[in-house]
Formats: sequence, C-alpha cells, structure tokens
Amino acid sequence: MAIFVDRDTRLVVQGITGRDGSFHTQQMMEYGTRVVAGVTPGKGGQSFDGGAAGSVPIFDSMDTAVRETGANTAVIYVPPAFAADAVMEAAEAGITFIVAITEGIPVLDMTRVYPYVKERGARLLGPNCPGALSPGRAKVGIMPGQIVREGNVGVVSRSGTLTYEVVYQLTQAGIGQSTCVGIGGDPIIGTNFIDCLEAFEADPETAAVVMIGEIGGTDEQEAAAYVKQSLSKPVVGFIAGQTAPPGRRMGHAGAIISGSAGTAEEKMQSFEDNAIQVMKRPSDVVELIRGVL
Repeated sequence: MAIFVDRDTRLVVQGITGRDGSFHTQQMMEYGTRVVAGVTPGKGGQSFDGGAAGSVPIFDSMDTAVRETGANTAVIYVPPAFAADAVMEAAEAGITFIVAITEGIPVLDMTRVYPYVKERGARLLGPNCPGALSPGRAKVGIMPGQIVREGNVGVVSRSGTLTYEVVYQLTQAGIGQSTCVGIGGDPIIGTNFIDCLEAFEADPETAAVVMIGEIGGTDEQEAAAYVKQSLSKPVVGFIAGQTAPPGRRMGHAGAIISGSAGTAEEKMQSFEDNAIQVMKRPSDVVELIRGVL
C-alpha cells in the first residue's frame, strides 16, 4: 500500500507541452507512472512523445481528458496566473487528487481554490510543492526517482530539497520509504501535516514517519499535538531555519517568524513535548529511524 499515489494512479498532466511539463512528464513516465493524458488548450488532438515509455494523447480540456481516459489524478505545471483556474478545472472534471507544482500562485487565488476543491470532494497537494512519490508504484511531481527505495518509512515535508536530502540519507542506509510527500510552503495549502499523518497511520505498510517542518506558522505544533493524541506509529522530526532571524522571510512564503510561535526553538520543543524525536541535522535521521523501527 501507499498514500495518495500508487499503481492505480491514472495521471493527467495539465501544461504537458510547456518546458517543465514536458520534462517532468517524461521523468514520470520513465519511472513507471501511468500518464494517461495531457491537457493544453488549443493543442487537442496532438500527442506527447514519451519515447520508449510510449505516447500520451493531448486534450483541450480536463473534462474531455477525464471522460476519455478515466484519469483520477492531475498534476499542474501551469504558469501562476492560470494555475488556480487549472486546479478548479481539475476538480470540476471529477479528479480526486490534484498536485499543484506551480510556485507563485497568489494567496488571494488560493482563498477561492481551497474551498472549491473541498466542496467537490477532491484533495489538493500544494501549491508550490514537489508532489508525491510512492517508491516502485508511482511518481507524481518533480521528486527525483533515483534517490528512493521501497520500504516502510513515510516522509512528509514542507521543504522540497530537504525531502530529497532526508530520503537520500535513508536510502543510502538501506532504509526504504512507503510514500514521500511534499506539502509545500505557501501560506495556504491543500494538504497539511495532519492530513498526511492520518493517512500514514491508516497505511499498514508504513511503520514510522519522518516529518520535516520549518519556521513560520503553527502547523508543526498542531501536528505534534496530533501525534501524541492520535498516532500509534513513531515519528522523527526536523525543523529547518534554526538560525533564521525573526521577522525575515526565509525561502517559502509561509516561512516567516512573527512573535515566538513560529521559531525553530518553539517548534522543536513542541516536538519533544509530544514524543517526537528531534533531528539536529538531516543526517541524524538514519540513527533515529533505526532506533524506532
């Protein structure tokens, strides 16, 4: 088993003919993901050439793509000005899992998108995220497939590059992953830490979880309280931005400290208070995970 994406994933790529969309479509197909359709308005009837991985039909609209191919998952490589509409189009077409890779979607747009997707019973991952990868099953987004291996450790992170670093450390040590999820670092996102922790708790193939947070906001503290109250599986955590100065944005739009609630120290203390073992540096993940498995 895995969470969010697996061998039953039937993927449609929105923005498949763009630079990023075409490059990552090729990567996803080569990994083994079932890419069944692409959508670029005005290019319906054409096809995407995936080489040895096959070809993918392109449609003008999500409604047609879903109806013709039975797609159940969408990934969005659409420019920021149009990405919100792309997410809502996917939800309206009946897609149940939407991954928004696009960075720079205006927060005001997301205030419309979030309830729209929820009302239609879909799950949104992102925006401004690397996606989800279930090793040996499916890769949706931009995570490098060569650094993962199949196993029983779930990974959820606000930071894309730190996800890669921690996954690489685990893989090099022979510790595989069940699913790796990047939730994104924008102020408004579709799937948070608690959503992922709940999914990992329900997944029989996940034995432990690595949670990677960062400064800004209180999502990590809320997730830590959830771990203590509702999770039966051990969790190892890391907080990025331990040397960041207060009041200055560091990296993600959501990574800004206001007051004391968003500091690395406060978040790390919350982890420790709620039975989450804390990594001082990403390389500590191997020792800590081995200790709880």
